[in-house]
Amino acid sequence: MRKLFIPAIILISLAACRHAGPPEPYGPLPSERQLAWHEMEYYMFVHFTVNTFTGKEWGYGDEGESVFNPSEMDCRQWARVAKDAGMKGIIITAKHHDGFCLWPSDYTEHSVKNSVWRNGKGDVLRDLREACDEFGLKMGVYLSPWDRNIAVYGTPEYLEYYRNQLHELLTSYGDIFEVWFDGANGGSGYYGGARETRRIDNKTYYDWPKTHELVRKLQPDAVMFSDAGPDVRWVGNESGMGSLTNWCLLRRDELWPGGDFARILGEGHEDGNYWVPAEVDVSIRPGWFYHPEEDSRVRSPENLLELYYSSVGRNSNLLLNIPPDKRGLLHEKDVESLLAFRKIREREFENELAGGKAARASSVRGRDFKAGNVTDGNPDTYWTVKDGQTAADITIDLGQETEVNRILIQEYIRLGQRVREYKVEALSDGEWIPLTEGTTIGYKVIRKFPTVRTSRVRLTISKSGACPVISNIELYRAPGE
Repeated sequence: MRKLFIPAIILISLAACRHAGPPEPYGPLPSERQLAWHEMEYYMFVHFTVNTFTGKEWGYGDEGESVFNPSEMDCRQWARVAKDAGMKGIIITAKHHDGFCLWPSDYTEHSVKNSVWRNGKGDVLRDLREACDEFGLKMGVYLSPWDRNIAVYGTPEYLEYYRNQLHELLTSYGDIFEVWFDGANGGSGYYGGARETRRIDNKTYYDWPKTHELVRKLQPDAVMFSDAGPDVRWVGNESGMGSLTNWCLLRRDELWPGGDFARILGEGHEDGNYWVPAEVDVSIRPGWFYHPEEDSRVRSPENLLELYYSSVGRNSNLLLNIPPDKRGLLHEKDVESLLAFRKIREREFENELAGGKAARASSVRGRDFKAGNVTDGNPDTYWTVKDGQTAADITIDLGQETEVNRILIQEYIRLGQRVREYKVEALSDGEWIPLTEGTTIGYKVIRKFPTVRTSRVRLTISKSGACPVISNIELYRAPGE
């Protein structure tokens, strides 16, 4: 039998293709704590303090401790609802701008220890910690940098006070997944009886690097949120809207908490030198705290689904505020809407169509980075192409004509955020028709489009900062359209 002669150069080329290594990382990369945060996706905000009982949004700081007196306080109800709603954690306003502390702080008298609630023996943070542990949720804390109650606000002494309280929170209540720093800083307040207006330079006054260092030391796995990070940034609005172009990158050193950066924070910086992804914070009610007159204005399940698409669907996490009422319970109307939202969300993504289906690409880096990696359900595998190639396409073969109206795409962000422009098409009657297009992808994007019947869907990466690295593509046929 005559042997087939294959030139050595081709054999070498084939071997290189089979054993090509992964691409080099591109740009800033997420830390392990940030990767864990991305996977949280959706969790609860709890605004609860004296404002709940006075009807205010921002307490002045002169509210008597006796005002705080929930009649049926039950953090287990909060946690159970969060779990049933599909949330993965709870962040609580341990201290809002009014300065009232929901734990018995050693550094102020303005706390639950001087309230009539449980005869001054209660601790909301302790109750929440136990409830989160019972229901398998992560816990986060919000500690307002502005304090309208304490006499020393605006002086260097306040920084020691603030960090002492932060130390209490980060050493007394177990693992914390997120520390939330608000951007509201300075203004009129009680200030220990002075009743005056105090202004601070929010760029320098708080000496944020020292506070960040404290958090890193006490809770190394926690991410820190503020307008400027350092780990997670504000999305720039409180309407629940992430930006369609959403870089996880930020020129962080140019920004600071409380600065006028809302127009920047939605999109981030394509040339950012730090990984600082966006978090969407929004309330289920018009206000952040419970007000009975808003019981008829709770967001509908359908509206919450739209918030989901405009946050998680736009490469952001969704932090949804559900404020407890004067009983210390999440109100029935809020709970009803939340649980109904979970049901319609699950129906929306009930039947994944691309899982396990064949895929082919215009180019493949090697055997370990094949097109089928995007449909194998494994977040640790990905499709990519050769170095220097910044445009490519990948097609999923559904095997038969199928109705489709949703696509979910994820980059393998351990190697950085790369994609700058993409489009999605479907094969219909022998022609490729456009379904949707976009700019950035990042951790996850979900795009809606009119229902189309097709056997093949193609994702084309038109522009990318380096060779595109796509870990997951999912297709759905959501009902009702």
